[in-house]
Amino acid sequence: MSETLRASVLPAVLDELWEARAELSPSDTAAREAVVSAVDAIDAGTARVAWVDPVTDEVVVDERAKKAILMVFRVLPMARSQVGDFRYEDRVPLKTRLDGVRVLPGAIARWGAHVAPGVVLMPSFVNIGAYVDSGTMVDTWATVGSGAQIGRNVHLSGGVGIGGVLEPPNAVPVVVEDDAMIGSRCMVVGGARVRTGATLGAGAILTATTHVIDVETGAELPRGEAPAWSVCVGGTRPRQFPGGEFGMPCLLVIKRLPEGVRHDKSALNAILRDHGLDA
Repeated sequence: MSETLRASVLPAVLDELWEARAELSPSDTAAREAVVSAVDAIDAGTARVAWVDPVTDEVVVDERAKKAILMVFRVLPMARSQVGDFRYEDRVPLKTRLDGVRVLPGAIARWGAHVAPGVVLMPSFVNIGAYVDSGTMVDTWATVGSGAQIGRNVHLSGGVGIGGVLEPPNAVPVVVEDDAMIGSRCMVVGGARVRTGATLGAGAILTATTHVIDVETGAELPRGEAPAWSVCVGGTRPRQFPGGEFGMPCLLVIKRLPEGVRHDKSALNAILRDHGLDA
């Protein structure tokens, strides 16, 4: 048995159902009960798609959780729903477990997303399998994709796009750790990781393969990761192609912060404005 399956709190029957998923349908009552029970656990936060192992510092993916979510689309029928004058038809209902969450009109959270007490959802979208921890603000028109893991006291500014991934089941989702601030219109996708206390300036793009460069030393840092307690902005690095030299996107680490400085918004804006950006 793999480490991932040993770590899962979800039952092994999900693996058996996954092997027979092509034959599943809404008429399979036992399969539907097992899948719904698993996604209910993800919704409640007692199971989750992924987490950071405190010993190895690696992102651990629970493949059973992802399999359960993917099987939802086979075992649940299409159903019509209505919010005011808006009508929808889908297999995944809206989330109903929102105790202690401030939800403004226009915010959408799907069943199977865990949104902890103390979260604020401005008009935004949180997809199935996502985990949003307490004290976090999901600002206007921000999206949290399927399976994305968002820590405590994070600020996802207006228009931020946090990518989602469900397939294949072992694919690592985006992880944004505690106390991070993601500036307006940033894109964090494809299994990228924003470590504790990091700030991304407005418009930065971070993917799993993005080059990350420390501007003080010129050193290349681990790709696809915004370092802990740093201020980062989008940049370009020259690369030679047959047709000439062109600038390719990268992430520039422009400042290292003492732990806790992330909370001083005016200080962060002063740092970013020196480089022509805002938080």
